[in-house]
Amino acid sequence: MPTFQSKSFARESQINSLSQKVKRHPFVLFGLPFIGIIVGASVGLSQLTQTKFDHRDMRHKKVEKEEALGIDKSKRKLSIQEEYWRLQSKTEDDWEQVRIERPANVDNKDA
Repeated sequence: MPTFQSKSFARESQINSLSQKVKRHPFVLFGLPFIGIIVGASVGLSQLTQTKFDHRDMRHKKVEKEEALGIDKSKRKLSIQEEYWRLQSKTEDDWEQVRIERPANVDNKDA
């Protein structure tokens, strides 16, 4: 039975030349990715911060508009218990069941 030759995937000369290039220019392997991450994070965080400030300004403009219209003055404090008692005190005897006529396009098959 024949034996397989033990050849490595990459030639040793290629690996040695790559390691020599990295030793000569370490910025390409370490510095460039680091600077890329820093710049990308800076851009991303600036967009996130701008969105936060825009949302806050929009909320403040809404509050200013309500104050200008005087909506806040006429509001009464809402209490769930008070609303419950108010709805319970309403009487349901002041209504009358009224039959309405059928629409013209409906056939009277059931009757």
